[in-house]
This record gives sequence, C-alpha cells and structure tokens, in this order.
Amino acid sequence: MLAEERMNEILAIVGDRGTVTVQELTRILDTSESTIRRDLTELHRRGSLVKVHGGAAAVGLKSMTKDPSLSLRQELHREEKEKIAARAARLVEPGDFIYVDAGTTTELFAGRIRGRDVVCVTNAISHARELMKQGARVFLLGGELKAVTEAIVGAEAVECLKKYNFTKGFFGANGVDRERGMTTPDLTEALVKAEAFRRCKERYVLVDSSKLGQISGVTFGEADEGIILTASAAGTEFEGRENIMEVE
Repeated sequence: MLAEERMNEILAIVGDRGTVTVQELTRILDTSESTIRRDLTELHRRGSLVKVHGGAAAVGLKSMTKDPSLSLRQELHREEKEKIAARAARLVEPGDFIYVDAGTTTELFAGRIRGRDVVCVTNAISHARELMKQGARVFLLGGELKAVTEAIVGAEAVECLKKYNFTKGFFGANGVDRERGMTTPDLTEALVKAEAFRRCKERYVLVDSSKLGQISGVTFGEADEGIILTASAAGTEFEGRENIMEVE
C-alpha cells in the first residue's frame, strides 16, 4: 500500500471512531508501528488529525484540552472542587469496594471518607496516602507513573483492574460532552479509566462546571453512563439531565 493510500485509510478509521491507538492501526493496516507513527506525525503536521500519546484523535472537537501542571490544577476552581468532593464522600457507605481515579477533585474526595469501613483501589500515589490516613484498606495499581498527573497508567494497570468488581467508582475528567462523553487528553490514561469505568456498578464523575461541554482527546465513557457531580449545570447542555447531581 502506498503511503498516501495508507494515510487516507488512517483518516477514514479516525473519522469513524473518533480515536484510535497505534496498535489498532498496526493490526488493521497490517504494517509496522514505526510506519504508523510516521504517518500520524505527518497527518498531525498537515492538520488532518490530532496525534496523542499512543494514537490519534479526530480534529474538529470543541476543545482539545491538555493537562496543565498538577500544582496549577490543584488551585483551579478550588472552592467548587471542595464542595464536589464533600458531596461525593457522603455517597460512600460502610462495606463499599471503591475505585478512586487520579485527579485533583478525587484527591480531595479521598481525604474526606474518614470513619468509613471501605476497601479502595486507586491509580494515584497521593490518593493512596490520603485514603490510608482515613483508615481505608488500600490497593495501588501497578504500571507506568505519568509525571504530569502522577497517575499510574499503561497496559499493566489495565490488566490489574480486570480482576476487580467495584460497588462504586469516583472519576476525574478533563471534559464532559453529551456527544463525545467523558474525555481526557492521554490515551494511556484513558485506557485505565475506561477499564475501571466498566468494572463499577455505580459511576460518579467529579468535575467542576468549567469541564461541562468541553472535549479532550480521548473518550473513556459515554455521557449517560455515570452520575456527573458538579456545582451547577445551569446554562450548559447538561441542564436538567437526569444524571446530573448538583452540589450546594
């Protein structure tokens, strides 16, 4: 297959799926990873798609958000995040087996479940510390540590999750959109979120109101697959939706 033909095939796949991994493209197009990565680099240079870590995403999204530094994210919308975290903590009941996703709001949540007899699994080292301080029994996923978000990601983390069945899961997201769903910029982090999302009986997505209607590079869950905890959905596409839980 000629290079231009192969790149046209890649664009067709990305256009159909929204996001795709290098491994998927390698399998579908029966070519090497190095060739696929070169093609993605060239298509990104042309503006035909958005190259993300481990794959590619379609262009034309409302907002391709990126992960700012952890210290900056901890201060953004702090008051709102505190309220969301406090409300989420009240959803935890004795005997729950919960997943706590990496994120600044979920970290605040982890510090508020004191006095509850729960078992927790997390992919964030800082969250594990907070959960232990509250007296929870804590399991930490194995895998690669991502510097920007301090989240454990990658194939090993996904495999670790496959043995668990959680009563509740508490997730962070960079954007929540009715069409594109729950999104995050990094493919490796999205794969971990998606697997954890699937393994939860109840799913709660903790996002400040600035994330509503925003889209990041990779989808890890549909917009109606979980309860969205936020300060206010007024004036957004989520106003009046059944799966919105507004905090006071």
